[in-house]
Amino acid sequence: MSKFLSLVFSFLMIASLAQSQTLNIIPAPVKAEAKQGTFSITPKTSIVVTSAAADKSAAFFNDYLEKFYGFKLNVSKKKTTGAIELVLAPGKQNATPGGYSINVNANNIAINSNNEEGIFYGIQTLIQLLPPEKSNNLAVQQCSIEDAPRFAYRGMMLDCGRHFFPVDFVKQFIDFLALHKLNTFHWHLTEDQGWRIEIKKYPKLTEVGAYRNGTIIGHHPGTGNDNTRYGGYYTQEQVKDIVKYAADRYITVIPEIEMPGHASAAIAAYPQLSCFPNENTPIAKGVKWSGDSTGKYVQQSWGVYPDVFAPTDYTFKFLEDVLDEVIALFPSKYIHIGGDECPKIYWKRSAFCQNLIKEKGLKDEHGLQSYFISTIEKYLNSKGRQIIGWDEILEGGLAPNATVMSWRGEAGGIEAAKQHHSVIMTPTTYFYFDYAQSKHEDSLVIGGYLPLESVYNYEPFTPKLTPEEQLYIKGVQANVWTEYMDNGKKVEYMVFPRMEALSEIAWSSKDKKNWQDFQQRLQSQYKRYDFWNVSYNTKGINKE
Repeated sequence: MSKFLSLVFSFLMIASLAQSQTLNIIPAPVKAEAKQGTFSITPKTSIVVTSAAADKSAAFFNDYLEKFYGFKLNVSKKKTTGAIELVLAPGKQNATPGGYSINVNANNIAINSNNEEGIFYGIQTLIQLLPPEKSNNLAVQQCSIEDAPRFAYRGMMLDCGRHFFPVDFVKQFIDFLALHKLNTFHWHLTEDQGWRIEIKKYPKLTEVGAYRNGTIIGHHPGTGNDNTRYGGYYTQEQVKDIVKYAADRYITVIPEIEMPGHASAAIAAYPQLSCFPNENTPIAKGVKWSGDSTGKYVQQSWGVYPDVFAPTDYTFKFLEDVLDEVIALFPSKYIHIGGDECPKIYWKRSAFCQNLIKEKGLKDEHGLQSYFISTIEKYLNSKGRQIIGWDEILEGGLAPNATVMSWRGEAGGIEAAKQHHSVIMTPTTYFYFDYAQSKHEDSLVIGGYLPLESVYNYEPFTPKLTPEEQLYIKGVQANVWTEYMDNGKKVEYMVFPRMEALSEIAWSSKDKKNWQDFQQRLQSQYKRYDFWNVSYNTKGINKE
């Protein structure tokens, strides 16, 4: 072999070796070092657990292996060579909740953490080290990884009010969150277009409120109506099952019960919740609303509707009863109460509301909304829970212990943080995954434009806050509104690969973010999408 060819061959070997040692992990770990060689996982490999607290992580990994590779591993408490060791060692390392380390060598794989969720997140990283093709001999790159999350709150919201999704898909969605190291599932359960949770004290909420008698065709305001009865709801037993399923994946489920607006489905079931229960009150002259604006029925189009909850004793007792049943189903610290897009026109026309404003010494209808939210907050606080609401709950004065989700840009979050309230950043311009991923989408979407690069470039810690105020930003969340998503495959298409960018913002330190490197790592994830048989978008990677 000539000297030139020998040099070329050596260069190619070095390049090949370097490529084989690349760790394409999303979100990017705090520290990661690839090493030469691999460890093989075969049906004869065992999982060693040092504590029963690691059992859920072992079970998740085995379920993943069985689903995608066709085999499971024996779980043992006896340490052996050639095993995957899940080592829970409280007080020794990885002090950050969710922090973990992985060491892969020729003899074993060791995942260490001082907390349960850290072991679980180590498993998610191990899954990304597996080859994305079916085999009974899985080569895992030898490596050393140390990792921990940046934010405590890492969430996604799924809107099941506009379109209803079956239990199996909700569980699949939860699995997607787990695989991306997200830990909060915000479950949007009530809307103008459907009430989706069984409340035993008020059966009409599902008998009437869970179904609409048609849905618009095409983009709002639509080109017609399909006149087809549509709906569904989750029984309380199904809700318990989903909450447990999520908890086994270290995911908290936060339910959203919308109030005082977006309440058409509830009002259709119980008209006395309205300011005007006995009439189809027309909107004020000169005021235009999207879709239908009169009548008490489950809405068939999208948009905002003027008939909202009346702040009466009956309404508050109704909501307390509803929340009692919700609290019994969801152990989460937080209950989301909506608070967004509440028109005030019926309150302006209502003699009761106007008298209440005077009686309570409120400034106006915005003050009345603040009174409404504060009343609900006091009740939930008395039950040991706290509220989260969209940033409109700032209007008229923020309830004392409320957490704000800032969706209309960052302004609401900035204002709430300055008032020393906890904040979840979820601005439309970065985290509304119902927006188009490319300028020429091949399916119907709500509008907007949010390519992957725009999502990835978001930084939650705005310079408009001092370092002390930034501490009130607890995390980030992306939202999946489903007006134009009526099936699971469409949801997948809209969230992938943008969920990858969200996970890196939520988990990885700011100095680890690199758009070019992220794009490179994403290529491996595309192969995994194919392996999972999920839909995904490849057009909206860069800004157009």
